[in-house]
Amino acid sequence: LEHEFKPLPADKQIETLPFLEAVAHLPPFFDCLGTPIVYSPVKADLTGNIKKIRAVYDSNPAKFKTLQNILEVEKELHGSAWPKTGATLALMWLKRGLKFMLVLLQSISDGERDEEHPNLIRVNALKAYEIALKKYHGWMLQKLFTGSVYALPYKSDLLKALEKGKEVKEEESIEKIHQFLTRVTPILDAIYEMYTKMNAELSYKA
Repeated sequence: LEHEFKPLPADKQIETLPFLEAVAHLPPFFDCLGTPIVYSPVKADLTGNIKKIRAVYDSNPAKFKTLQNILEVEKELHGSAWPKTGATLALMWLKRGLKFMLVLLQSISDGERDEEHPNLIRVNALKAYEIALKKYHGWMLQKLFTGSVYALPYKSDLLKALEKGKEVKEEESIEKIHQFLTRVTPILDAIYEMYTKMNAELSYKA
């Protein structure tokens, strides 16, 4: 919440620089999930993709003012290699990592849980993985991810980590998560919509 995303404009044109500056603060979220063997690569992937998009933007800020501009210019530039190239590919994977984060947080915010183990976040993490990443992962990665849910922190520990170690009531933390989701979800939805409209979505497995 400290690093605000700009509200989605009516034309759904997302300005590149404010988006990158806001999103650059999100990769440390994956440190809060523990299990470095699984989530460190996701964090590194997110960080790397942000850097790739930033490098393209910095090469010509006027030309790449919005995320839509990036896809349009690169489509023209790379021909048949597009969209599996450049910042278009980086944003494709970035949005998937963000989707995993948002679905996980939304599921916690909605109160979805294992009634027998209400302080575990396995249910939430598996839902997020199914929706955001599973179909893009090969068999080995899928096994690694589904196994990792048994090493996830308790919900109370995750919320404390998100509060940077401060003791805060669960309801307050959930309210902050809700505020964050309200801002970021429309932006991510607009990015997914843009990829669908421009036929830029790829389904190959990592």
